[in-house]
Amino acid sequence: MPVPIICLDEHVRHFAERFRKLFSKPQYQYLVIVLLGLMLCEGRRTLSGLLCQIADRPSLAGLSRFLSEAPWEAATVVTLWLRHFREMMQPKVAAELQRQRQEQPKRRGRPKQPVVTGYLIGDDSTIEKRKGKKMEGLGRHHSTTQDKRVPGHSLVESLYVLLGQRCPLAPQLYRQQAVCKAEGVPFASKIDLMETVIRTFEPVAGTVTHILLDTWYSAKRLWRAARERGFLITSGLKSNRWLRVEDPSAPQGWRWQRLSDYTAQLSASDYIQLKWPKGDDDVYVHVVTTRVRKLYSCQVVIVRLSLDAPVSQARYWASSDLEASPQMLLAHIAARWDIEVLFADGKEELGLDQYQLMSATALVRFWTLAMLAYVFLEEERHRLQEQWQRHVTIGEARRQIQRRHRRHVLDWLHGQFQSGVEPDALYELLSA
Repeated sequence: MPVPIICLDEHVRHFAERFRKLFSKPQYQYLVIVLLGLMLCEGRRTLSGLLCQIADRPSLAGLSRFLSEAPWEAATVVTLWLRHFREMMQPKVAAELQRQRQEQPKRRGRPKQPVVTGYLIGDDSTIEKRKGKKMEGLGRHHSTTQDKRVPGHSLVESLYVLLGQRCPLAPQLYRQQAVCKAEGVPFASKIDLMETVIRTFEPVAGTVTHILLDTWYSAKRLWRAARERGFLITSGLKSNRWLRVEDPSAPQGWRWQRLSDYTAQLSASDYIQLKWPKGDDDVYVHVVTTRVRKLYSCQVVIVRLSLDAPVSQARYWASSDLEASPQMLLAHIAARWDIEVLFADGKEELGLDQYQLMSATALVRFWTLAMLAYVFLEEERHRLQEQWQRHVTIGEARRQIQRRHRRHVLDWLHGQFQSGVEPDALYELLSA
């Protein structure tokens, strides 16, 4: 049943009010419609699908113009939600630092400095568009689910995770060089986009920032950017990378060795058995402090699910956190999974991949508003966790919002009938 805007849940209303100053009055109405539509819609989140969730809704053309032509900036929306996240998390960081100080055992010497780590996770996701030949920004990108190149858009996204709470950064559209040339826009590689994120990111004060990237972003430029910002960084490595190994017979006392060859010569005693974070599975881990060619000094982490499995199934990472224990290195590596959850939740719960928009401006704005809805649901998820005293998913938070709106509609209908409104009048409103 379509929801009259008058039945808007107070939590959604208060959240949207934060951004009112960034929009004109008509634009703000469309903002609320998109946010509500994304959370209520169970079908495809096309523009028509979003509008069908709202009673007495505006025109499809008006919503299309709001996304493609209206004078508002997606970047300012992101800036505002990031600022609010920092303000919300600052007292929580201070409380956590104080808790760590109080729990430190009293001993001689200088006490250990408390640390709160915030993870800045970067990755990209391919959004397939088989029938979107006229869409701007369309290229052929690798799909990990299909293990081949498919027509579509490449979404480059980053996620800030701090004390169990998550906040996405601005979604970015990656366009290949040929696409940029055809559309007359400057080219920026994925490395360029991620470097800009690292160099411009503003963390919560008093925290340590740790960059997490997969193998596609294991470039020296990004490591340099992280070092210059004073950030730690952990990134995946391919097996064909070279690491420095000690060799007394070599003129310099060391030589370069391919990572796969280094792993092949390790014995079972070179590994330690550890629990994978957030799970019960055991893994076998080998850690060596060395230097990777075209990177810096780092800890190289080799992880195998079984020592009987082929060496080709081993996974590799490099971390600039030279003081981290093997278990802490696994915690860093496992934390990167949160961005995979973001992509999955964005597509499943908010239709991040279901748009039918022609212009690049419109689709980036759609992604931005979908991430804005995610920001709200993440806040709602955390509030429900404290209320219910258990883990809550983004999907559960969205379904709770849906239930509250259904109740608001029933209460509103009850009031309308009590005030003498005829059913035919309400039917016209709710069936339009």
